[in-house]
Amino acid sequence: MALGAPGSGVRVAQALAYTRRMEDFKNSQSAAGDAGVVRKRRKGIYILPNLFTLAALFGGFYGIVMAMNGRYDLATVGIFCAMVLDALDGRVARLTNTQSAFGEQMDSLSDMVSFGAAPALIAYEWALKGLGRWGWIAAFVYCACAALRLARFNVNTTVVDRRWFQGLPSPAAAALVAGFIWIMTEAGIKGGDVSWITFAVALYAGLTMVTNVPFYSFKDIQMKRSVPFAVIVLIALGIAAINISPPHILFGLFVAYGLSGYVVYAVRKARGQQTSVISTSTDEPDERGLHR
Repeated sequence: MALGAPGSGVRVAQALAYTRRMEDFKNSQSAAGDAGVVRKRRKGIYILPNLFTLAALFGGFYGIVMAMNGRYDLATVGIFCAMVLDALDGRVARLTNTQSAFGEQMDSLSDMVSFGAAPALIAYEWALKGLGRWGWIAAFVYCACAALRLARFNVNTTVVDRRWFQGLPSPAAAALVAGFIWIMTEAGIKGGDVSWITFAVALYAGLTMVTNVPFYSFKDIQMKRSVPFAVIVLIALGIAAINISPPHILFGLFVAYGLSGYVVYAVRKARGQQTSVISTSTDEPDERGLHR
């Protein structure tokens, strides 16, 4: 068809207009797609599990403030409340499918405050201060071991057997220190009278955190699985027993747990079995390892 033919100019104009419309449509679709990608990349923070983590952090902060005010009984209660909340945040995240990398980091930092710095400062203010340099050395060793234990846990999460902890977990170590202070306070015993015993407890709890001794983690217990009625009755009896004398019962339970790892270690050693759950190396784990 010749360009000079009648009506050819109209058809050319219509073709150009159609081409422009198609280009505008493609551009609008591309912009919408880009906007959709941006919206997908924006990621918020899950509120529910992080509320438990923040509450656990507040428990540790509360313990420090109460120790500064001389209320050591309330300080230790704050540590135990932080323990309960710390045990719940991870399970809440798994049950509601709201796990996140942010939550993992937040939980680790909260643990460092509530189960690392707080127990060390409470013990120092209550009893270790009177020992001079030996007192702050014991407090620092405990605090440093808590940091090392948490760092090693974060590094080895992909290679450790999830049924076992490598070393005493920091909440249990905090319970040993805080529980001892709690029962002594309830008995009316001042920290200066048992300063060297507090020294020994702090060192034992701190150094046990960085050993390679296996401690049962209870993580293979499924909360969604149905249990016999008798289990619920036993739980109710356990709660009632704790209420008889919370300081003594809780401290006794954590003393038993704090010794259980060495019992497991000795039994495995006697049987010729592997005594550690993983290597003590702090190098980054091989991704081909076992997943927790």
